[in-house]
Amino acid sequence: MAVIDNNVSINKDLLKRRPEDYHFEPFRGSGAGGQHRNKNWTGIRCIHIPTGTKQERTTKSQHNNKQNALIGVNKILDEMISKEKNSQISVDRKSKVGSGMRGDKIRTYRFQDDRVIDHNSRRTAKASKVMRGHFNLLW
Repeated sequence: MAVIDNNVSINKDLLKRRPEDYHFEPFRGSGAGGQHRNKNWTGIRCIHIPTGTKQERTTKSQHNNKQNALIGVNKILDEMISKEKNSQISVDRKSKVGSGMRGDKIRTYRFQDDRVIDHNSRRTAKASKVMRGHFNLLW
């Protein structure tokens, strides 16, 4: 499930790119540009209905604005999917690896003293034997 800014959860099925999921609204541009800018409806607002994601473009060409707004919305949707995927991978990795802190250690290998300490069973064995495959000494 992906989480959107307005706390709406959606399925990946809703993120499929179907033409009926997009709504395009023309509007008049604002700002500098004079009469041409004020009387022509060249601005386009593209809304992805299932997620509520919006993008606006306001240049002189309505056709280009529509394309660019659609590209912008799709880019946001792709980022949402990749962010969700990366967060899931991160959670899985964190549960397998741990935090990497000192408390996560399973064994300490001290080759200077030829000693291996297993922190779960609290047993000690010779490092040379453990390195040859005799792990049963630690259990």
